[in-house]
Amino acid sequence: MKGFGAIALLVASNIFMTLAWYGHLKFSENKKLASLGLFAVILISWGIAFFEYCLQVPANRMGYKEHGGPFSLLELKVIQEVITLLVFLIFSLLFFKNESFKWNHLAGMICLVMAVYFIFKK
Repeated sequence: MKGFGAIALLVASNIFMTLAWYGHLKFSENKKLASLGLFAVILISWGIAFFEYCLQVPANRMGYKEHGGPFSLLELKVIQEVITLLVFLIFSLLFFKNESFKWNHLAGMICLVMAVYFIFKK
């Protein structure tokens, strides 16, 4: 169960991370937000990223073998990267309709999923 809990926290933390890193790119669609300077945007992003860290740190502690979890450090990192990619894909398809998803993007993602297979192969 710790593995599922860690993965659920990683998914939630990556939602906040994606919003912090890329959400501000949509500020131009709102008059009040569009007028914000870079420093204000950075502060907003840091505020969102705080919640990412509040979930990411416990996820890693819960999932890591040395703390009773099922995953090695490398396994945790690869899981996190694939989750990041999937969350980003969903985010970009929902909020950035002008961006296109092409075959080479899919091929790269398949390679990352294959990386998970090879990392976990005993």
